[in-house]
Amino acid sequence: MCTMISKQIQIQGSGKGNNWFELGQADVSYDHPFHVALDHALNIDFVNESIGPGARIAVELDVDSARKLAQSILQVLEEAQAGGFI
Repeated sequence: MCTMISKQIQIQGSGKGNNWFELGQADVSYDHPFHVALDHALNIDFVNESIGPGARIAVELDVDSARKLAQSILQVLEEAQAGGFI
């Protein structure tokens, strides 16, 4: 069974491949990965389409790692807000 779930969001930030570049969107999917040896993975592509195909950072994570990452992001943001930094 082929399962693909995909979301695209507009973001503002920077990413580093060979050099730093501005990011404009993130593509998040649950699909077959290209590199990691899993049947399915959470895949995140950070991209800036206006620069071209080289402006891409790809991440493939197993389900547990993806959940840990999401939880950590939320915890850090909550701590930053509680500390008055946001």
